[in-house]
Amino acid sequence: MPNFRRSLLSALALSTSLLATTLPAQTLDIGVMGELASFDASQVSGGVWESQVLMDVYEGLVKKAPDGGILPGMATSWDASEDGKTYTFQMREGAKWSDGEPVTAEDFVFGWRNMLDPENASKYAYMLYPVVNAKAVNVGDKPLDALGVKSLDDGKTFQVTLNSPTPYFIQLLTHYTAYPAPKHTAEKYGKQWVKLGNIATNGAFKPTEWVSQSRITAVKNPQYYEADQVALDQVNYHTTEDRNAGISRFRAGEFDILRDYPSSRYQWLRDNLPDATHMAPYLGSYYYVLNHREGRPTADKRVREALNLAARRDVISKQIMAGTFLPSRSFVPKGTDNYDVQTMELGEDMDARMAKAKKLLEEAGYGPSNPLHLRLRYNTSDEHKKIAIAMAAMWRPLGINVEMVNSEATVHYQTIQEGDFDVARAGWIADYNDAENFLTLLRSGVGNNYGAYSNPDFDALLDKAATTLDAEEREKILEQAEQVAMDDYALVPLLYYVSRNLVNPKMSGWENNVSDDHPSRWISIAE
Repeated sequence: MPNFRRSLLSALALSTSLLATTLPAQTLDIGVMGELASFDASQVSGGVWESQVLMDVYEGLVKKAPDGGILPGMATSWDASEDGKTYTFQMREGAKWSDGEPVTAEDFVFGWRNMLDPENASKYAYMLYPVVNAKAVNVGDKPLDALGVKSLDDGKTFQVTLNSPTPYFIQLLTHYTAYPAPKHTAEKYGKQWVKLGNIATNGAFKPTEWVSQSRITAVKNPQYYEADQVALDQVNYHTTEDRNAGISRFRAGEFDILRDYPSSRYQWLRDNLPDATHMAPYLGSYYYVLNHREGRPTADKRVREALNLAARRDVISKQIMAGTFLPSRSFVPKGTDNYDVQTMELGEDMDARMAKAKKLLEEAGYGPSNPLHLRLRYNTSDEHKKIAIAMAAMWRPLGINVEMVNSEATVHYQTIQEGDFDVARAGWIADYNDAENFLTLLRSGVGNNYGAYSNPDFDALLDKAATTLDAEEREKILEQAEQVAMDDYALVPLLYYVSRNLVNPKMSGWENNVSDDHPSRWISIAE
């Protein structure tokens, strides 16, 4: 615990320095890449754009600093027991919801139970599985009040009991699965508590308007405990799935931030908008999900291996994406803390790889008289379309016919979660800097395991890692788990992400960081 206490003191010092100056109120316009599914964190679809909105209107026990570090949030301090299983958080005095009601430990108990309530079917509920009885509650084997969380001292203290020591637990608390929910409004309005006329939020901003597929508007929350230090008076989140249109709107001054731009425009942007164009290392994987459900051709390991063998990742990275992605043969991205990525062994000779891929498909029963047909789904984006076209071309010499289907992001992820695909584009950005955050996506039964991959050996290794106290031993176990999945060709890892943003050069409070999190609470714009 000594290292934790030093980090907390450093965080408090940073927080104090960042709050030193009060700036005049301003409006921030952000182009985000998709539509928010709900202001109820248990109902979001999992898009990065949703995290941007939710981190502005809600605040957890801890919050993100501009550089991605962790600062006290609704909790001002916390302690961990010697065995690392029990965390006790002291709630911030005077913290309020936007309607003036106090934020208490009861709201965290309610929020976490809401996330795990099986009736809500949250696909992100598994993020809280380190908590005692969380999984049993989520699958309906135990009641909500069996969850290992408590409100103590009349709501002034929040206590969490974990199944085992969890090295990434404090980092996990920055994710929206660990946000509170306003118990008082939920009791008053039921499921309608998230409607704009009823909603109460505890973050720096409160949503006031939502025009579907167009814009969400949030205004500064006067009840926020640091409201006098928040420079922005209003934030507008504009749904902007067309990245090129987003560039035009940024250049026209309609946006202060564009939360992605096409890789094909990178060089032009660097030449023409050098001060606004940001590209930085990012903990994220771009991959193709393979459907393991019975009856799907990709349920056959031979087909999965063939698809991986034919994928020319260097071509996609360097030629199709103009160097704005890095080629990948692992699921966990390089740069993840305390981890060495485990890769697929595919070989380098493409002629040999293609010959092997053809042989595997023949063994699986496919050939000229019985060609393999695959439905490839991707969410709307010129980039995703270009990659899909390239992948279809790489698979065509194997006699594979690819039907490409695109839809907007929310529909896309809902569809692939239901299993209506053979191959599907997906991306994962780290919720916290730990390999477990990626590997859990391949665990049996997890909501974001879109391909329904299930391997008992893989699951057993993740279970073992979860109860391993020694950090080096835990790392080895997680690496073994990834190698099992790579040897099983569980998916098609394609690329490692970099973050790409256009940022108004007059803006302060924005810092590139590996999680690409940028809470509007810290941002100001020079006049």
